[in-house]
Amino acid sequence: MKSEPKKVYIKENNVYVELSYTNFCLRRQANQSYMNKLFIPVQGCLLEVVREQYADFYKEKERWRYLQKLDTNHKLLSLEGFTDSEGNVLDFVVDEAVDIAETVVHAVMVDRMKTAMLLLSDSEQALIQAIFFEELSEREVGLRLGITQSVVNKRKAKILAKLKKIMENKI
Repeated sequence: MKSEPKKVYIKENNVYVELSYTNFCLRRQANQSYMNKLFIPVQGCLLEVVREQYADFYKEKERWRYLQKLDTNHKLLSLEGFTDSEGNVLDFVVDEAVDIAETVVHAVMVDRMKTAMLLLSDSEQALIQAIFFEELSEREVGLRLGITQSVVNKRKAKILAKLKKIMENKI
């Protein structure tokens, strides 16, 4: 244990007796037979056990350490990593790995799009702004501009084709 145990439980006449850690230390100094007793830590306390229980406990503890070391060496994730601070199981794990190449391509494409947008007329820019940035439906844009949804759809298709052509020529 890393810190002093709260209590120590020793077996006397086949019954566990609770002692404070200080009292246990005093008894151990006075009686050498306490030096031969085996204890395992349980919830911040020491519990006297027989040799077989002691061996099983530390064998399992050593196995657990070995498995954790393997996990660390092989970059494996423990299921304990999928819980929040209160121990509740998380429904998903966010992949925080960033694909640099994808980020760069995205940034370049955004810059090209901004440049291409500047080459559109004001009315074309307004239509693209309303549909893609304000997320209005074609019908809502049509009502705003006083035209039908089908006209908005045709204009949008022409503008997107024009943007594509502009961006392809910028390559």
